[in-house]
Amino acid sequence: MSWFFISVFFVFLFCSCSNSSTTDPLDVFTRDVALKTLAQHRPHTGAVYRVLLPANLSSMEVFVEGIRSRRLWNRGAEKLGCFHIPSRTKPMPHVKRLALVYQDLGNLSSQFYRLPGYSFLTSVVGFLVYDATHTSLKSAQIVGLNTMGKSILIQFPNLTSEERLNSNAKCASFAASGTVYLSDMIYPGICNTTGHGHFSIVVPVKKKPLILRYSWVVAIVLGVLAAILGCYLGMVCMRHRKRKKFQDMEEQADDDSVLENRWVRGSKMPSGGVTRTQPVSENGFQHLASPDHFI
Repeated sequence: MSWFFISVFFVFLFCSCSNSSTTDPLDVFTRDVALKTLAQHRPHTGAVYRVLLPANLSSMEVFVEGIRSRRLWNRGAEKLGCFHIPSRTKPMPHVKRLALVYQDLGNLSSQFYRLPGYSFLTSVVGFLVYDATHTSLKSAQIVGLNTMGKSILIQFPNLTSEERLNSNAKCASFAASGTVYLSDMIYPGICNTTGHGHFSIVVPVKKKPLILRYSWVVAIVLGVLAAILGCYLGMVCMRHRKRKKFQDMEEQADDDSVLENRWVRGSKMPSGGVTRTQPVSENGFQHLASPDHFI
């Protein structure tokens, strides 16, 4: 297995196991393939070359520019993606030849960088500067830049007018240590820096009101309360119906127990209906008693 695929393997192994926002393994990998590309083309100073990446990094873009320190001082670098390095810039420490590596992480931005509370308006872009005097992978050390007080401009493409004028949008600068620095755009869609690194434009994420964030909890509570209220009303209705039915039965019983009044020999007396079994004689004839018999 070639060093190329071994490097890719360790890049993604690191990214899957780490919770930090550093991209050091990715930077090392892109440095190696960029310097290899530079060595293969026998570059002229100021020429920019696209770096071929494996399929699993195809959403990224990497370019490399070989440039002499003297040319950087005299003209700066204007072709490095969205970065514009001003003239009168010199490497620190001084080296004869530089390799400027430009990265656009594209859809992989959120996999390598996380900023809680913010979302990316643009992909993360970066540029790194290496000593390319000997174009050797082993001797290519990262180099700083001294812009003599001037700013390196970062002009982000593919921003709508509304996004460019968004007052909440911020420039985000991601340090190698994982620290993130936020600043205002100097012009719509343009950020600035004084050194190499990784950058993006971010906006705060709008937080939903507390009641909406926990709407499912509110829905469950309201559903339980509605069920309890429905059961209670049902029990009240059933008890009311039973009580009403019992009252009706009592009233009916009272009506049935009222005795009729009869006049007997000049006196008004209560009289109930005959309910007992009539006596039957031994010969089978029923004895009918006259009303006077029960008085």
